[in-house]
Amino acid sequence: MSRSPRKQETTFEKKYDAATFVGIGGAVFLIIAALSMGGNLEAFVNVPAILIVIGGTFFATLACFTVAEIKTAGDTVAKAFFSYSANVKSVLVMILQAAEATRGNGILGIQGKALDNTRRFKLLYNALSMLVDGVDIEQTLEAMRHAINSASMRKRKTSAVLRKAAEIAPAFGLIGTLIGLIQMLGNMQDPSSIGPAMAVALITTFYGAILANVVLNPLASKLERNYEEEFLVNQLCLLGVSSISRLENPRKTEMILNSVLPEADRVRYFD
Repeated sequence: MSRSPRKQETTFEKKYDAATFVGIGGAVFLIIAALSMGGNLEAFVNVPAILIVIGGTFFATLACFTVAEIKTAGDTVAKAFFSYSANVKSVLVMILQAAEATRGNGILGIQGKALDNTRRFKLLYNALSMLVDGVDIEQTLEAMRHAINSASMRKRKTSAVLRKAAEIAPAFGLIGTLIGLIQMLGNMQDPSSIGPAMAVALITTFYGAILANVVLNPLASKLERNYEEEFLVNQLCLLGVSSISRLENPRKTEMILNSVLPEADRVRYFD
């Protein structure tokens, strides 16, 4: 008879990613602080330059993708700041609870609480439901892999959108610089027009560099990091469902799952 496992949190919680806020917000704050110390902050606010860099970057990026892909990218980027996310340990506990439920009852033992606990994690819930319904394990694993690959393709497309926008932003900064210089040289006879034209020429390059290197590239890197974590969780689910389908000893399932995790993420469910 196994010892009673320690109670652990198995539900998904709203995850606040402070690193994204602090990283991007801190960089923007330091830039603004430095500009303020150097003189008039309003001199760095230029509407034509904003239209050229931000507007131009958006529409040029849109031309590279579809409207649906851009919309999906916007939704995914929002989740990089504030999202519902699965914790590796909580998913591992869900799998082990389902494995333990098969003791003495077989696959049908998963029905009830063990299956309900996975309801908020669609991949695991659907896979276990298929097993309970008598679907062959190979078909179940194939369905899981298809779902994982489809989700991965959609999410990596978001990273591609951000990377492309990061490539385009500095180019529009350069375009703005050329526009400003042309305006300045075309109105040399009017000294009052030289200042505004020169401001556009210089500040668009500044905007393009900030947009690409402070916002777009960091967000793309964060999303790619999140994809790696999600990939690990999905692999746990594949291994767990495969082990459960063979009605392996839950302790063996625990050992298999822990073997692919770093020490900090391992769970001692039966100890």
